[in-house]
Amino acid sequence: MKKIIPVVLFFISLFQSVSAQTDSLAVSYADTLPPKKIWSNFKTDAVSVGGGFIYALSQPVRWEKKDYYRLAGTVAAVGILYTVDQQTSDFFTKNEEGAPALLKNFGWYFGSPQINYGVTGSIYLAGLLTNHEKLRRTGVLMITSASVSGFIQQVSKSVTGRARPQTGFGKNHFRPFGGDAGYRSFPSGHTVLSVTTMYSLSKQFESPWLKGTCYVVGAIPPLSRLWEGAHWLTDVVLSGIISVAVVECVDRYLDEKKHYGKKDPNAPEEKPKKISWNLRAGPNTVGLVGVF
Repeated sequence: MKKIIPVVLFFISLFQSVSAQTDSLAVSYADTLPPKKIWSNFKTDAVSVGGGFIYALSQPVRWEKKDYYRLAGTVAAVGILYTVDQQTSDFFTKNEEGAPALLKNFGWYFGSPQINYGVTGSIYLAGLLTNHEKLRRTGVLMITSASVSGFIQQVSKSVTGRARPQTGFGKNHFRPFGGDAGYRSFPSGHTVLSVTTMYSLSKQFESPWLKGTCYVVGAIPPLSRLWEGAHWLTDVVLSGIISVAVVECVDRYLDEKKHYGKKDPNAPEEKPKKISWNLRAGPNTVGLVGVF
């Protein structure tokens, strides 16, 4: 529990540091929020999560020519990195003892499902209970993207059955549907969750400094897993690419459905404000006053 606290404190400080920014996720607390409104928002968000999940998994059927070019480029890039998988793994594992303990601990805990979903769930609940639409949408984006990426990750681990570096079998050893923990190297679950969460968060800011901070934090868990010898370089790189693609897909779905930023149909209609102009005069003063 003591090691979990720094992770939580980091996100609290991050939100506090951006609360004064125009592109921040600062929360405007409502005085009262009727339970019916909370329930209505929750149902909308549940539909968004379910729809986004299906939309992202079925995205390949909507691919265009440019998407196949991106796939080809990804395969080529990962293929090049595959040739140095063994060398990079040896480099990271040999330098594991000199790696900062703080980074290793943060990488392990933040990339763990229980911590990661705790962070994303807290962000969503904060938006739901305070009726903060942008925060709600961010939480929905994080939860949906993590669920899609997590599903892809679990299926891929079982199908590929790639041996982890720490087993000593080498980068070319695979045992599909092996089931053993030593044969679940690809993809990296820690990478999938951390990159998904921080890339989703980065999309909420315009500031390059805030975006850069999100990218750096998201890269810590993949780095820690390389130090541990739990994954190959191609594992974490391809996991990161998958995570970014999923976030972009879910984000596009949320924009298309327009569940957020849409006017509440139950809200009372606002009448256009009229201005009543009056001519007023006083000692040495003559003025035209508009009353709203």
